[in-house]
Amino acid sequence: MKKTLLLKVDPLRPEPEKVQAAAAFIKKGGLVAFPTETVYGLGADALNPKAVLALFEAKKRPLDNPPIVHVANTNDVHKLAGQVPKEAELLMKTFWPGPLTLVFKHADAVPKVTVAGLDTIAIRMPQHNVALALINESSCPIAAPSANLAGKPSPTSAQHVFDDLNGRIDAVLDAGATCIGVESTVLDMSVNPPMVLRPGGTPFEALKKALGDVRLHPFVVAEEEVPLAKARSPGMRHKHYAPNARVFLVEGAVPAVVAKVKELTEAYRLKQCKVGVLATDETMAAYSANAVKSLGSRFNLAAVAQNLFRLLREFDSEGVDVIIAEGVPAEGLGLAVMNRLRKASAYNIVRAE
Repeated sequence: MKKTLLLKVDPLRPEPEKVQAAAAFIKKGGLVAFPTETVYGLGADALNPKAVLALFEAKKRPLDNPPIVHVANTNDVHKLAGQVPKEAELLMKTFWPGPLTLVFKHADAVPKVTVAGLDTIAIRMPQHNVALALINESSCPIAAPSANLAGKPSPTSAQHVFDDLNGRIDAVLDAGATCIGVESTVLDMSVNPPMVLRPGGTPFEALKKALGDVRLHPFVVAEEEVPLAKARSPGMRHKHYAPNARVFLVEGAVPAVVAKVKELTEAYRLKQCKVGVLATDETMAAYSANAVKSLGSRFNLAAVAQNLFRLLREFDSEGVDVIIAEGVPAEGLGLAVMNRLRKASAYNIVRAE
């Protein structure tokens, strides 16, 4: 087992010597976890096939699940993508750096393992000084899925990364908690009209305002497993975002949701299960369970998104058997939250009426 180096860095003014130490691992084909504005990513040189393969192995990630390639300037996009439509140029000017990933047909120079054998590549420019400094210092685009073991809730702190990957990677750049808390939005620019493959930190409504005609892939709003031959985006096929406990997601009008959560909580406690309830500020006081946690206010979906993965991991650390989660409005960042909760629950959705 290798020793994983933990480097604490200033999120606003990252210390050059620490960034250089991390970049030295990337240049040698190593693996470094680093913060972005969304979640922590696990980085490898995107143009080094052996390094990218090592990344898949460290995460225990299926080889057909493509990572996102992170860049620090738009010039790199033209080196990685076969063609960049004018609509994509507009989106890069409007939303980059930021939580928006764009999917293009890839250039011939991109290794097959980096794109999971697909004809497309997913690219974004993160809005985090540490991430940008690492990419620049490494002098290469960095392939970086979330820095967790495959299938687990994504990491929003360096401790989460350490819990999953200590001894499996070379280093972690620790700049504190991430600010958005769910991954980037993935928008496929290789089709017309552009299609959201994964909702995330850039709201669907903002993309529609910028482009006009943007579609949601049926998977994004699916209420049951959608069979896919190929996944053009992370998070589309395999089990994702899931804690160890079994998760039930209760959707419906708030009063009915509260009643159904209470009913399910009682039923599972009678079965001697340790039950956790994932509530909101407005409803938290209504519940009695082994653990009750609030995502935040239903009227502050940014806070809900920021807290989601941390709370799922907290339930794991407290050893609950079952998590009963309230649904939230599927608008703005709420669309991303509901997508993650549905995936985390393996589509165990309970309708409250």
